Amino acid sequence: MKTLSFDEAYCLESFRRLLAVDSTTGWYEEIQALLCAMLDELGCPWTLVHKGGVIAELGGEGEALAVTSHVDDIGLMVRHLNADGTLNVCPVGGLYPFYCMTENVRVHTRDGKVFTGTVCREPNSIHVTEEELRLTPPDFRTNVRVVLDENVKSAAETRALGVETGDVIALEPRLAISNGYIKSRFVDAKSCAAVLLTLIKALRESGETPRRKVYAYFAVYEEIGHGTSWLPADVKDMIAVDIAPTGPDQNSDEHKVSIFAKDSRYPYHWGLTNELRETAIGAGIDYVMDIFTPHYGTDCDTSLVAGHDVRHAAIGPGTANSHGYERTHVDGLRQTYALLAAYLRR
Repeated sequence: MKTLSFDEAYCLESFRRLLAVDSTTGWYEEIQALLCAMLDELGCPWTLVHKGGVIAELGGEGEALAVTSHVDDIGLMVRHLNADGTLNVCPVGGLYPFYCMTENVRVHTRDGKVFTGTVCREPNSIHVTEEELRLTPPDFRTNVRVVLDENVKSAAETRALGVETGDVIALEPRLAISNGYIKSRFVDAKSCAAVLLTLIKALRESGETPRRKVYAYFAVYEEIGHGTSWLPADVKDMIAVDIAPTGPDQNSDEHKVSIFAKDSRYPYHWGLTNELRETAIGAGIDYVMDIFTPHYGTDCDTSLVAGHDVRHAAIGPGTANSHGYERTHVDGLRQTYALLAAYLRR
C-alpha cells in the first residue's frame, strides 16, 4: 500500500488560494466556485449543497463517513451609514472589536462593487484623545466604525458610491509564514480545509479507494452555527476538522493534532473518539486529548441539533489567538493530515 505522504507545498498553496478569496459567513459564492475549481483540478467529483457548500465524493462503499471543514470567515456587515460617511458595523460570527481594530477591510456591495477601508475607533488618535481611547473600551455599537478609503463626508456621499446597509465586510488575512509558523486571520478553518484538500490529492494520485464511503464536506455557515445542518442520507459518522485553541488550561499545541473530548455543548461520541485515539497511538501520531469550553463548537454539534443520527468527533491543529490574528505550525497541519489518512485506512 502506497504511503499517503503529506504534500506540504500543496497544502500551503491551497491555504493561500483559499485565503485570497473573501468569504465572510453568508457570502459564499466566490469561495464555493474556487473549491469546485480546485476539486476539478484534482479530478474529484463534487456536488453543491443548495444553501451553499461543496461535498466532494472520495469513493468507497457502505455507511458513509463525512469529514467536514469550513471555509467561511468571521467578519462584519454594514449596519447603517453614519452622518459623517463612515460605516456603523455589526459582527458576523464571533468577531470582537478589540481583535480587529485598525485592520484593513474590503466592503462588498450587493451590486458587486468592492471598496477598501479600515476598522477605526472614534475618536481615533492617541495624540489628541488619549483619555478617551485609554479609558473607553471599543464597542461596535458606539465607537468603532469602518472608514472608507474614499473622499466622503456624509451618509449621502457614501450612499452615492453604492454602499448600503447589509453589505458584507471582509478583513484582510495578512498571511505570513516564518520558521514553519503560519500567521494569518482565518487559520480557522481554511488551514483545515487545505489539509482536507491535500488528503484528497493524495488519494487521487495513489488511486486508493477508502475502506468505506467518504464525503469531504466544505461548509460555509459554520461560524454562525448551521454549516452542516443538512447531511447526505447515508452519513453515519462525522468528523469535523477545525482548529484546537491553545490556552492556559489547554493541552493543545501548535505542533500537534488535538482529538476533542468535549466542547462547550456536548462530549464527543465516546466510541468514535476512541477509534481516533487508538489510530493515533497505533500510527505514532503526535496527538493530545483536549476539552474546549466555554465558547467553542464545531459543525458536528450542528448536525446533532438538526436531528441526524450520527456518531461525531473532531480533530485539528493547535492554534493560538483564535478569532484574531491566529497562529499555528505546519507540524500541526501535518499531524492532523496523518491522523485523517490513518483513520481512513482503519
